[in-house]
Amino acid sequence: MSTPKNIHTTFDRILQRKDKEAMLNQKGMVVWMTGLSGSGKTTIAVALEKLLAEKGILTQILDGDNIRSGINNNLGFSEEDRKENIRRIAEVSKLFVNCGIVTLNCFVSPTKDIRQQAKQILGDDMVEVFINTPFDECEKRDVKGLYAKARAGEIKNFTGLDAPFETPEAPLLDIRTVGLSVEECATQIYDAVLPLIKQ
Repeated sequence: MSTPKNIHTTFDRILQRKDKEAMLNQKGMVVWMTGLSGSGKTTIAVALEKLLAEKGILTQILDGDNIRSGINNNLGFSEEDRKENIRRIAEVSKLFVNCGIVTLNCFVSPTKDIRQQAKQILGDDMVEVFINTPFDECEKRDVKGLYAKARAGEIKNFTGLDAPFETPEAPLLDIRTVGLSVEECATQIYDAVLPLIKQ
């Protein structure tokens, strides 16, 4: 989609990304965590944020709840709406990255096409982390009661049940959470991304 002629950006006149990254002494990037609902994405991101904060790294967590209760509260869960959901998330993430902020994204983002859509927007600024928790384990946890509602037919197009989840082919990390603590999962990501942030 081309920019309408009556839109005049000011990107060339504002402080540039390199200036803000120099101020923060960090590189802006997106750590995109994908996995089933209840896999632990946001819980791990909260623990990761604390580890990064100890190094003075400024972060922003984005997840399905804080996005769908605000900027994307007009979207449902059809395939078309899921794609638009991810497109908007990627564009918002890009704004954070351009300010030098490390964005921790926690989204089911169930298909390869949807994740590729985000990658096309964010490019090399995005690394993908698969929070690999089996469906049965997520259903056992059911921290939000979503699996029970899906089983009862109250939620349609529920990922892993009546909508597909396609396993990432080449994520930066594949974290098999069963048997690991939240802190151990977060530390794996921390160890992998810290060298990318503090270049």
